[in-house]
Amino acid sequence: MKKQDFISQDLLSKIYQYQGAALTKLPSERKLAEEYGVARSTIRKSIEHLISIGIISVLPGSGIFINERVKNNPLIYNSVSKSRFDEMRYKLVTLHKTLASAEQQIIFNLSVGAYVWQFCRLRFIAQRCVQIDNSIIPVDTLPVLNQKIIESSLQKYLIDRGLSVSHNITRYRSVIISKEQAELLKCRRGLPAMHINSRGVLNTGEIFILTDIIDIDYDCTFSIPFNHENIMRRSSI
Repeated sequence: MKKQDFISQDLLSKIYQYQGAALTKLPSERKLAEEYGVARSTIRKSIEHLISIGIISVLPGSGIFINERVKNNPLIYNSVSKSRFDEMRYKLVTLHKTLASAEQQIIFNLSVGAYVWQFCRLRFIAQRCVQIDNSIIPVDTLPVLNQKIIESSLQKYLIDRGLSVSHNITRYRSVIISKEQAELLKCRRGLPAMHINSRGVLNTGEIFILTDIIDIDYDCTFSIPFNHENIMRRSSI
């Protein structure tokens, strides 16, 4: 692990493990450089990373401040959320409007005969193709869906339509890239990847999207509360 990456992770740990009064500020660049025994330029790179993922803000002349709501979300950051929007782009592969299957009717609470959008798009970060995104959205939720919308921000489009996203229910599983996936991603077959299945939930409690992602460059950091009940349940089996 590079020194700047170690420092970023260690500062994240200190922010989330702090048990006293709320930690609101980090030491100065100079003090951090002394503490970790590195050049200030290394500390600056670590600070820039924490800024990019929304953990801290730097106010010139005042210091390095921890953003108030960073502990509200167990996902501290992942390889997508740490990237700026101007570093990302999408490319549509396929888009179809089809009758919802019986399983999709259950998931989205749709009636028989309802339609869904099914699309595949590629996500590029810093000009590198890293994701295959296969998603399903009820037509009732988004009556209009086209290439321009899919290749921009779906979240922003939802907000513009007056919909409010609450949370995602997500499952992660390690996989190996298949021949077909390798052809889309322009990478070598057999590479390790992350398979991410997610259900997006609106504030109304409705599922608005099913997403199935293959990512060849995924990393993430979580802060997960200790589950005492789970430990006791497993110990009693």
